[in-house]
Amino acid sequence: MNHLIKQSSILLSHAKPHQRFSSSSFETLVSLFLSPHSLPPPHDPSQADYLPHSSNPPNPISIDPNAFNVTQIRPFCTAKSDPSSSVNSSQPIDAGSSIRKPLSLWPGAYHSPVTNALWQARSSIFEKRVNGAEGVGFSEDGLVSKTPSQSRTCVEYKFSSDFVLREQYKNPWNRIRMGKLVEDLDALAGTISYKHCCNNGRMQKPFILVTASVDKILLKKPILIDTDLSIIGAVTWVGRSSMEMQLEVLQSSQVSLVADFTFVARDAETGKSVLINPISPETEQEKLLWEQAEAKNKIRKMKRAGRKNEIDSQKTPRINELLAEGRIFEDLPALANRDSILIRDTCLQSSIVCQPQQRNIHGRIFGGFLIRKAFELAFSTVYTFAGAAPRFVEVDHVDFVRPVDVGNFLRMKSCVLCTELQNPVRPLINVEVVAHVTCPELRTSEVSNKFYFTFTVDEEAVKKGLKIRSVFPSTEEEARRVIDRMDAEHSEDG
Repeated sequence: MNHLIKQSSILLSHAKPHQRFSSSSFETLVSLFLSPHSLPPPHDPSQADYLPHSSNPPNPISIDPNAFNVTQIRPFCTAKSDPSSSVNSSQPIDAGSSIRKPLSLWPGAYHSPVTNALWQARSSIFEKRVNGAEGVGFSEDGLVSKTPSQSRTCVEYKFSSDFVLREQYKNPWNRIRMGKLVEDLDALAGTISYKHCCNNGRMQKPFILVTASVDKILLKKPILIDTDLSIIGAVTWVGRSSMEMQLEVLQSSQVSLVADFTFVARDAETGKSVLINPISPETEQEKLLWEQAEAKNKIRKMKRAGRKNEIDSQKTPRINELLAEGRIFEDLPALANRDSILIRDTCLQSSIVCQPQQRNIHGRIFGGFLIRKAFELAFSTVYTFAGAAPRFVEVDHVDFVRPVDVGNFLRMKSCVLCTELQNPVRPLINVEVVAHVTCPELRTSEVSNKFYFTFTVDEEAVKKGLKIRSVFPSTEEEARRVIDRMDAEHSEDG
């Protein structure tokens, strides 16, 4: 044994400090203990994993976002491959190699392998912008009409053959980690937005694209963890400075999930809105999606302009009706309905100090990370409320009210807002999560995000006697939130 320890010490002494704890050095050390009679050569510095302080990082993947006239397909597996290979190459992308990137893209190294590689796809845009994009020909406004196919992107997950990737996305019940998948959806939506907005592989001026809202993420059929999966999406509608995109999760050639995202463009220096490329739908399906999005946006504008003055008078009777049951819990708790519970008794909360590892390529906290953390808190809220493992149904809506910065103290508060018990074997549980950015030094607290999720429980658990309670507000403020959510759901369904 002493002989083995001596040999391992010799091996580590030949390695430079930044190489001693790389994965390849560790594998070599393991092989030394497995073959004690042969001393392997020192670790080759040229093979060392690229770390932040390495003096000669390899070149990032070079991608021309304007060159995607057909669907871009990016398979993900953990098999070794060349990280500098073209995005159009048939070779699978090594998710582990995505840490070998310029320092400006290092934040991606702390997210999922899919998010890492998607952020690599934007690296050429940022490199050209940072290094100065001179000599690029633009019209006066710099805008170019684009088709949805030019932004269409596809990501593949080889779950059936890649055990390591599968383990990263598996939850304790051997199902897909939906929060992690939703995080990837946000990353893919961001990549799609950049492909739509850049021209000739460059952006006309330094502006940022951020998630404005998640309009709906609807699960259509269960997603299996051991079956290959792909996500495909494209821009479907464009306004002056905002764009909508629809993403579909496919498994076994069937649509398992549909997600709608809205992104907005902001000037990197002033924060004001900037014009983006218009869109020209080509196919009948693309035109239909554009018409649906256009109609939806017109309805939203009409509601914002016309409903504010008449809301309070219409809501008062409904508020009183909701509060009537809640007052029984307050005034006559011994006689209250045991199949009901107050909203305040379903609450959970979590606190996060936002770390540099959670930032996006703009230096702010990645929107997908916030959605995942909110999803996980909502999941826990339903778990403690129902007494059984929740089953995801949909993300109803997510609002990004203000950005979250590195170092912010983020508090997330969740509650069961209401339940829908019309279907006895498939009760629906609606959860609200509100994120607050607090500053203890300044004694301030502001809402940064609002998330709304819907869950159910396993049908077998209901058949075995599991009963889901009704939920009632105890304050006028809670009653207003319930009614607002019900009205929003009704308008979206309509």
